[in-house]
Order: sequence, then structure tokens, then C-alpha cells
Amino acid sequence: MKNALLSGLFDQMADVMEILGEDRFRINSYRKVARVIGDIPTDVEDLLASGELAQIPGVGKSSLAKIEEFIKTGATKAHQELLSRIPPELPTLLAIPGVGPKGVKAVYEQLKVTNIAELKDAIENGSVAELPGFGEKKASAIARGIAFLEQLSGRIRLDQALEAAETVRGFLREVSGLARIQTAGSVRRRAETIGDVDILVGGKGGDSEEAGGRIIQAFTTADFVRDVLAAGPTKGSAIIQTQSVPVHVDVRVVPERSFGAAAQYFTGSKDHNVRLREIAVKAKLKLNEYGLFKGEKMIAGPQEEEIYHKLGLDYVEPVLREDRGEIKAAKNRALPDLIQLGDVRGDLHMHTNASDGASDVAELARAAKDMGHEYICITDHSKSSAIANGLSAKKLAQQIEQIRAINEKLNGITILAGSEVDILANGALDFDDELLAELDFVIASIHSGMGSPREKVTTRTLKAMDNPYVSCIAHPTGRLIGQREAMDIDMAAVIEHAARTHTALEVNANPWRLDLKDVHCKMAIEAGVGLFIGTDAHSPAGLGLMGFGVATAARGWAAKADVLNTLSAAKIISRLRHKRGK
Repeated sequence: MKNALLSGLFDQMADVMEILGEDRFRINSYRKVARVIGDIPTDVEDLLASGELAQIPGVGKSSLAKIEEFIKTGATKAHQELLSRIPPELPTLLAIPGVGPKGVKAVYEQLKVTNIAELKDAIENGSVAELPGFGEKKASAIARGIAFLEQLSGRIRLDQALEAAETVRGFLREVSGLARIQTAGSVRRRAETIGDVDILVGGKGGDSEEAGGRIIQAFTTADFVRDVLAAGPTKGSAIIQTQSVPVHVDVRVVPERSFGAAAQYFTGSKDHNVRLREIAVKAKLKLNEYGLFKGEKMIAGPQEEEIYHKLGLDYVEPVLREDRGEIKAAKNRALPDLIQLGDVRGDLHMHTNASDGASDVAELARAAKDMGHEYICITDHSKSSAIANGLSAKKLAQQIEQIRAINEKLNGITILAGSEVDILANGALDFDDELLAELDFVIASIHSGMGSPREKVTTRTLKAMDNPYVSCIAHPTGRLIGQREAMDIDMAAVIEHAARTHTALEVNANPWRLDLKDVHCKMAIEAGVGLFIGTDAHSPAGLGLMGFGVATAARGWAAKADVLNTLSAAKIISRLRHKRGK
């Protein structure tokens, strides 16, 4: 699939055009195409061949021609011409959190900065701070962004890691000699960023080295492998190329009788595994990747659950294996019954083509119904989100009427009317209470001034929660994983106030966000705050991101009862009436 490559290409074209000061309409149209292509789960090449791509909202004739050119040649003239107009390293500055095309334009045109090293020098000598509209505060924020980027070097998002894992797993399933196959490591724990992907293979029969050699050879010679780092009888290590990024993948072949022990060993965090080994030592047992032993006798190994049970513990789900109290809870039979994807009954955060989405209300409703959802809520942006084509009060009122009318015609799913309302600089909301009262569900979120001091962004959020019509705070820290740091917000104060005002907090399921993150989910649950898991979908394909949010909530020890969109629509509305004083 070339979807991610094409999405990145259109995004980069928009960035370069913005740096060059070109037409805003074309810039926005390219950004929309980038988002649409990135959200499509079907191979763009197949959609182009069938003619379906031309029917997708947001993909115009000009964009379609560029996509066709890229599919045929691997490049587009328009993209290459744009890049030829700027220094080759200049686009690397766009990866720095807090810079953006406008910032790149300023440092390039006024300071002749063309790469990160030159930008660091310009910050150190004070030139950046002296630029109009910058100052010491912004210069410091950019310096922190560079440090943040350097710290994340080599790590990838969870969705990128899962793509790589499935590529390798799908390939290995066709290789003879496999008994079992399992993704391990931080991917299996569903951590938000991943260093490398670990895959375990159980070899058939007694001669695991013979089977292992065959499996490792198949893996290291596969078409998707870019560089082989190591290849032995039981382990292969390689850089593979996915549609979006190169990924470091390790494949280990273990005897079938040790598969469960290896799955436990290579899945748990270092600290989690140390705790287990301490328990084993106290019981005069030995635990390693080959099994649990009493003397020379293996007493557990083939099944992962056996390891925990023989150590006197309940089975610990992979997402909890971080040494955050799960061992003690497993010993005391106090582990939560974690939320599952099937528990979610609806999605309460999505955008239509009325703002910055790609589909209309009915299309999203039909797609959600096909996924088994009982309800959805349309939450287009409010008027202050100009870059996202936010709705005016008049347009929102018209949309509410439209949603009510469509709701009457569609069977099998309920459509709620909502809005993602900007929290303004003074903590006020983008719409007045009279209009908010007409909505079923109101999301409040910060989209501007994210670099403001801790007290300011915290106070804005707390004030928004005081409004009786605010149902939920969306992506509360505003982070974009690998691209933008979280706001410097006092999450303890936010959670405490959410509990006091009966305001829910969102777990945004987009793998770029995963916000609230897992540790904040746990804090919220312990404080009695309800969570909502929302996909923030901008197309039908985006509705499929729910599993990432569910995994993040589960890493925060969330049970079904902690997540409010496991309830029916009627029960959710009943809860919201409580806050509204009705």
C-alpha cells in the first residue's frame, strides 16, 4: 500500500507551499487530500484502478492526476518542483514540535537557517528570539522541541509498529515449520511508542534449530527486508520497510515447549519481569525464557498463564505488565476486568465535511452501524478553529436540524448532535450557552495557545469544565506523538476538577494522540472521573481507530464501568442531564 507515502507527500507539498507563501486554498485542499488518503484502509492503487478513488470526497481531478502519476512513476513533478525551490534540509525543521511552516518560513527568510544544526546555533546566539513574533519564550520552546525530537529518535508510533508486526507475521504464517507465532515486547503491551518489534515463533518438532534456521532464512530474505542486522539459527534481526517508515524487527524461534515462558519473558517490561523472578527465587524456583523450573524439572513453560499461576498469581494481561502495581493486585486477586473493544457501544467524537472531515453525516452513520455501533455523535469544530473550517453558530444550528432529520430516517443507529467547541484564551467557550443547550454532547478542547504557561492552560481547562453544558474535555494535553509536546498542564488539578464538576475526560484513540495517556487514565479512574474513548475520526476509516483508545484505557486499568460509551445512548444523556441540572 502506498497510502501513507501519498498522504505524507501531499502534506509535505502543503507545508512547502506555506513556506513559500502560496495560495491558501490550494494548501488547504492538499491537506484535506493528505488526511483522506491517510485514513483510507483500502489500497489507493486498487481504488484508482477501479475508479472508486475519483468518487471519494476531497479528492479532486488535480489531486487524482498527481496520485496516478505517483502510482505509475513513484514520484510527482509538482512535488519535485516544490522541493527544488527550497534547500534540501529545510523540510527537516517541520518535524520540530512548535515550529510549523510559518516558523520555518520566518527562520529561513530572515536568518537563512536551512537545517536543525543551524537553527540550534541561531537559538543559542539569540537571533531566533529577536525575530518579530518570536521572543525568548518561543525560542526556548523551539529548543525544547528540538530536544524532544532528538529524544524520540528511533522510536515509532504504535500503529506503525503494528503494521510492521502484521507484515512479518503474515509472511511467516506461510513458512513451514511454525507451530505458533506471537507478537511480544512493547507492541504487545500496546505502549504508545516502540523502539523495535519483537516476534516469537514456536518451531514444530524436536529440532528447533533446524526449524529455526529455515524460518530465520525466510524472514531475512523476504522482499520487505531492507537491511539484515543478524541471522542465526534461532534469531534474525532486520530493518524492514513498511509503507510509512523503516522498522527494526527481531524474530526469535523458541522450542514449542518453552513458548509460553518466552512469551511472558519477552512481553513484560524489565521491571515487571524482575518482580516475577524475585517471587520465583523466594519460592526456590528458577524463571527464565525457557520455562519455570523446580530444580531441573520444568513445571511451567508451554502456556503463558501457567507461569503466573505457578507463582501464585492471577494471569496479568500484557497491557498491564509495566510494574505499576499489577503484581501486588495479581497476588491479591484484585486485577481489574479490563475493558474490551466489544464493550464499546458508540463513538462520540468525529468530524464531517461540514468542517475538516471527508464524509457527510449519513456516510459516517452507515459506516458506524456496519461496525456494530449503536450510536455516534457528530462533533464538528467550532468557529474559532478557522484552519479546520469551524462552523459558525448559524451553521451549527442548521447542522443540528439536519442531524435530527437524518436520525428519523436511519434505522439501527442513533445520531447525536454535538460539537467540539474551542476553549478560548480566557476560558470561555466558542458558542453561547443557548446554542450549547441544543446539543446532546459537548466536547471542549484547546487548539491554540498550547505553549502558554502551566497556570494559564490549566485555568482555561478548569473554567471550561465549570460550564454545565460541557460533557467532556477532548485530548486534554494536546500532544501529537513525535510531533508536538503535551501542554504544560496540571493534570492532577484537571482530574480533581473533572471529578468535582462531573465532566468526563476523553481518551483520544488516534495513535498520533492517545490522550489521555495511560498513567493519566489510571489517575482519572482512581479519582472517580468517567472516561470517554473517541476516535476523532475525519472519515469512515477513522472510526476503526477505536482499538487504540481501548488499549490505552486498559493500560490505565480501565474496566468497562469506567468508560461511559460502554453505556447506551439513553443512559449517557441521562448522566449529562445531571450535570446540566435537569
